[in-house]
Amino acid sequence: MKINQLVPIIWTKDIHATTTFYKKLGFKINDENDELVWTNMTNGDIEINIANPEAAADFKKPQFTGTLYFNVENADEAWEELKHNKVVYEIETFDWGMREFAIEDNNGYILQFGEEIEFDYGDED
Repeated sequence: MKINQLVPIIWTKDIHATTTFYKKLGFKINDENDELVWTNMTNGDIEINIANPEAAADFKKPQFTGTLYFNVENADEAWEELKHNKVVYEIETFDWGMREFAIEDNNGYILQFGEEIEFDYGDED
């Protein structure tokens, strides 16, 4: 099996507030369907769908047991732009050579942002 693309679909009760949040991340509305209460947004080659799942009887609030991870070109710049949101963890450089941080979007979904960096592992003998 060859997978060509992964497009997350996040559920929300407020499409407008969610699209407004993701526009701040540089996403643009590509397509929307008011009747189905669905929006497709893109940022370069990255695609995300936002939907209101009112037809799903068990939907009470947004929930997701993972995170959406964004690889960015400049983690420090992204941190300065996004640190006013609800912070999950502040920007930090990790031992595995990533500089990253995490915030919550307006629905409570966790968004992680990371940049691969040159990392000095010390003397390796």
